[in-house]
Amino acid sequence: MTKHRASAALLSLAALSVSAQVVTSQYDNARTGANLRETVLTPRNVNSSQFGKLFSLPVDGDVYAQPLYAPDLDIPGKGHHNVLFVATEHDSVYAFDAAGDPRAPLWQVNFTNSSSGIATVQPRSLQCPFINPEVGITSTPVIDPETRTLYVLARTQSHGHFFQHLHSLDITTGAERPNSPVEIRAAGFDPLLENPRAALLLASGSVYLTWASSCDVGAYHGWIIAYDARTLQQQAAFNTSPNSSQSGIWASDTGPAIDSRGNIFVATGNGKFDSAAGDYGDTLLKLQLDHSRFAVLDFFTPSDQENLNNKDNDLGSGGPLLLPDRPGAHPHVALIGGKGAVLYSIDRDHMGKFQSGAAAPLDSVRLGGGLLAAPAYWNGRIYVFATNDVLKAFALSDGRFQLLSQAPGGPFDPGATPAISANGASDGIVWTVSGRTWEVFPEKLAVLHAFDAMDLSKELYNSAEVSDRDRAGISIRFAIPAIANGRVYMGARGEVDAYGLLNSNH
Repeated sequence: MTKHRASAALLSLAALSVSAQVVTSQYDNARTGANLRETVLTPRNVNSSQFGKLFSLPVDGDVYAQPLYAPDLDIPGKGHHNVLFVATEHDSVYAFDAAGDPRAPLWQVNFTNSSSGIATVQPRSLQCPFINPEVGITSTPVIDPETRTLYVLARTQSHGHFFQHLHSLDITTGAERPNSPVEIRAAGFDPLLENPRAALLLASGSVYLTWASSCDVGAYHGWIIAYDARTLQQQAAFNTSPNSSQSGIWASDTGPAIDSRGNIFVATGNGKFDSAAGDYGDTLLKLQLDHSRFAVLDFFTPSDQENLNNKDNDLGSGGPLLLPDRPGAHPHVALIGGKGAVLYSIDRDHMGKFQSGAAAPLDSVRLGGGLLAAPAYWNGRIYVFATNDVLKAFALSDGRFQLLSQAPGGPFDPGATPAISANGASDGIVWTVSGRTWEVFPEKLAVLHAFDAMDLSKELYNSAEVSDRDRAGISIRFAIPAIANGRVYMGARGEVDAYGLLNSNH
């Protein structure tokens, strides 16, 4: 991958933000979590008097994937629409009018076929109850707006066999593109054991997919596999534990990140660490696609990796965040945190590898609990919400953390991946969703929260304040809201809930 091609891809995504599109998880390939083109919602009008639930869009399964949004699409036979894309665990992809007018989908496709015996995967087959009652599409898809193509990874089973397929769909019709779908295959890859949770990544003409497991069942591996976005031919596959097992890329439904030089960053969970053997447990990896292979350029492994592994404190339970380039001795910084309750700042140019007993990161800060989420970034501030903690904002000076503010109350379980809406450097709002814990039952309602991004002690709104009007659907784990064009979209059990200004015609 050339530097020019990678830079072009990132610039393309940056240009899209001018139109307030949401084409990838967390808004961009650095995974900042910030929509910087929100001109409708502000800290002055997001309150229970002016802001609330507008409508719900019913769908045929649970919505773990973050909704995506593309404005002003010409849908054949139905005119121009701002379109919301929703993927479900029933293996369906929907395109809705983003204003809910009409409420019926503009199109819908489904990857099961009862007459042919093709169905979603059942939790009993996976020996894992956490995604139930069925497993289909969990990873957030990605959209290429230039070719108007949506890429989505779907799991199915048929007559006792299990499959995973990458589909490329025309976003105006839902039709499969040429060569689509393609079955996921690699030496040592088990489509039953390998569970995709992290979002898809699209950069420089390649689609990247990653895997962990379901409940640590079986001799699974962590994987990253690249496909040519046009032909869907496999380009390279990388196993994070080729001489052992585990080391999954979990990411709590967030996505792998890529910088302007084409360097890909993924974090692994519990597993053996032996870099000489290619086993990278509890490691932030810096990879690059090099023709038909992934090259490991650098990595960071905490000095207490053995302890993390023994205590099930995966580093890879969280997703990476790449901060914007900055002046100083460390211009390129990545953030990563995991179940060990520590958030690290890492120099991406000199990541430190593994140094027993040494402090390789630039800095670290202890959180109130494990991080099953990714941080977000806006306007010089880093937002992080760990389990058994509260939403916190930090500044980072030459790699060092400084606490700026935190949300009231708490501690709360679980935490969340924040999403940010702002108009450039002003009117910042931090949005989070209160979701399910690791307990399967009892189920509980999701709650949407909004905080002033300049001072998290000011909660602007939550959907429990006027419960009869604003009640959300049943919560699912790791929900990340999508904010676009004055509305907030939140996935739930069998529906997507839309929030916005109550008396607005935008």
